[in-house]
Order: sequence, then C-alpha cells, then structure tokens
Amino acid sequence: MTPDPTFEPGPIARSAAVSVALLAPVARFSLRARVADLPALSHALGLDLPRKIGDRAGAGTTEVLCLGPDDWHILAAEADAAGLAAAAAAIRDATPHSLTDISDREVTVAIEGPGAAELLTLGCPRDIDRIQPGRGCRTIMDGVTVLLRRDAADRFRLDMWRSFAPHVIALLRIGCAELAADS
Repeated sequence: MTPDPTFEPGPIARSAAVSVALLAPVARFSLRARVADLPALSHALGLDLPRKIGDRAGAGTTEVLCLGPDDWHILAAEADAAGLAAAAAAIRDATPHSLTDISDREVTVAIEGPGAAELLTLGCPRDIDRIQPGRGCRTIMDGVTVLLRRDAADRFRLDMWRSFAPHVIALLRIGCAELAADS
C-alpha cells in the first residue's frame, strides 16, 4: 500500500483538553459470514470473532469489531494482511464467506484527552458516555458514516472513508479550537 501524501500520520489538532492525530495506515478487511461459520473462521484467523454487535476482540496485531449479525471490521498490521487473506482463502470452499481488503478506503484518527468525549459530541448524535471502553459502533459524524472505537475513558479511534476525511478532520479541528476557547 502506498501512503497518500495528503494523509501523513501525525498531529491534526490540539487543545489543553484533547488531541487529534492521524494514525499510520493499517490493513483493513470487511468480513461477511454466517454465524454458523464463525468457529471455522475464528480458528483460521487465530482469534474468536465476537458475536454481539459492538463487541471487539483481538489477538496479536489483529483487532475485530462486530458491526452486525454477519458483519465484522478487521484491523491488522500491514505485515499480517497477506497471512489473514490466505488463511481465509484456505477455508473458503468449506466455509463460504466474503473477506474484502478495504485498506485503501479508510483512515483513522485518534482522539485523546479529558475532552475527547466532548469533542465527539460536536458532530456525533450518539450518547458517547454510553459507549463503554473496549466497545465500538458504526455511527454518524456530521452526516458521515464512521466507525467509533472507545479504547479507554478518554481515548477513541474514528475510522472514516478517505474521501470524507477532509470534512471530518476539519470539523475536529474546529471543535478543538472551540474547546480551547472555552477553557
């Protein structure tokens, strides 16, 4: 994967209460499968695929978020992408599923600090306080579909399609400036 020069990892915005940074690229997959096939897929991929929407699971450099009854979003180190794809392909005939590489489609920003949840409320209609650490969800950020992961009480990751990233990043920059003005 060739990095896009307009999306260089690093700081985007900062205030006393929150910082926003673009994270380095990772391998990303969309997995669609029947619930009955989860044990075989879990074994092949080397981790237990979560069954409850919003649950996350991980092993090594791989993390999975359950988005729906037959829908998972997988993140992994770029070096592990080929191995994951090969493991899934090896069982495709016996265990029908769709594993699609979406690595180039999305970028991720990290939002950290005591004002992180407040910053997200500026564009997200979801009650951020109800998202427990270790969980995630598909939601909206100012009209843009995003994936929101809560890693800790004051740390989030927001995945968005690359084409919408300039809009969402601009919103986050404005929000940081507003939070800084309020302090």
